[in-house]
Amino acid sequence: MKKRNKKIVCGIFLFLFCFSLMAHPYQAAAQTINEFKSEVEKYTKELEEKQNKIAKNDAEVAEITQRISEIQSQMKQAQDDIITLQNEIDESNQEIAEKGKESKKIVEYYQVANGENAYLEYAFGANDITDMIYRMSVVEQLMEYNDKIMKELEALIERNKAKQQELEQKKKELDALQQELKSEREKINAETQAVRDTMPSIKEQIKAAKENIAYLEKMGCGANEDVQSCIYRVNQATGASVPSSGATLRPITNGRRQGGVGSYSGHLGQDMTSPNKKAETIYPIANGYVISVYRDNCYSFCDYTCNGNANIIVIRHNINNRYIYASYMHLSRVNVSEGQIVSAYTPLGQMGNTGCTSGSDEGGTSIHLHLELATCHWKPGGGCTSYWSYTNKILNPANYVAFPSSWNNR
Repeated sequence: MKKRNKKIVCGIFLFLFCFSLMAHPYQAAAQTINEFKSEVEKYTKELEEKQNKIAKNDAEVAEITQRISEIQSQMKQAQDDIITLQNEIDESNQEIAEKGKESKKIVEYYQVANGENAYLEYAFGANDITDMIYRMSVVEQLMEYNDKIMKELEALIERNKAKQQELEQKKKELDALQQELKSEREKINAETQAVRDTMPSIKEQIKAAKENIAYLEKMGCGANEDVQSCIYRVNQATGASVPSSGATLRPITNGRRQGGVGSYSGHLGQDMTSPNKKAETIYPIANGYVISVYRDNCYSFCDYTCNGNANIIVIRHNINNRYIYASYMHLSRVNVSEGQIVSAYTPLGQMGNTGCTSGSDEGGTSIHLHLELATCHWKPGGGCTSYWSYTNKILNPANYVAFPSSWNNR
């Protein structure tokens, strides 16, 4: 009779297991230990490519910065040269003015004053014909010399003005080139920052893949054994699809505790938000098996007058040889699929405010994580027959996960 009952129980379990797979088909590609290792290689290569891209960008930025520095030096030199040329122009104008005065005095020898010819008086005041010729020659040479000097100074002024215009144009061109280089540097820096922003996610995926490898190896899965086949085999052999975990981790790295179970009517879980006011990455509190990923429709059991639609992930954990169903709610993004094995380091998604949320934190934002724990779940494969029976099986997350007022590690 006992053998017959055992066969019936096994048959029922097999039927329920198959039904759960049909009702919630495995959405992600089947994975094996070797495929996880391939993921590690792929993500490691991708990380190296991003690091190489950053190194290349940094080298380009350093080169551009050097060119900008050189341009600034050239612009300073051009400005100094413009000042020098202006000083030369001012000095030339001053000398022209002085030469003009000298020429005016010489010209006076050609002017007739008081009815007498001053030039003739000067010329014929000579002692002899030789002295007179000499005096006339001196006057003419002084006139020619002054004319020559002034013409040279005027030519110098024109050349300096032309050089000034050239330098001003060069300054404009250098300034335009400098702005172009600065714009290019900003563009490269923005690209570098965008690459850096994706690197933590890649590192998380590498870490998660490595954790999954260790986890599946501990479970006894073969290197090329399909995860679903391994789950079924382990389930048949031990009655537990997930090896027991004696410890739990907090679901976010940086957090602040909010309202807990019973903090207000109908509140069945532990709320937490980020002290940085940002959407933190959500992780499982322990290794587990994703039994459901869905959008909450609320139906008749909504505690608020809203339409629900929260992103929710339900994971079955085996903690100290006891099944505990954890619901991770209000996610803005979901990274996992039903039927997936996850480790405590697998990124589930991002904290969000989907569904019925309110601004309960200090910053007034409704972005948070609501974590519910129970000994069953009302979704297929969760063991509860209804949502109402589920509410009677609620556990206080604070009894399983350490939640100080705030934290910066898991």
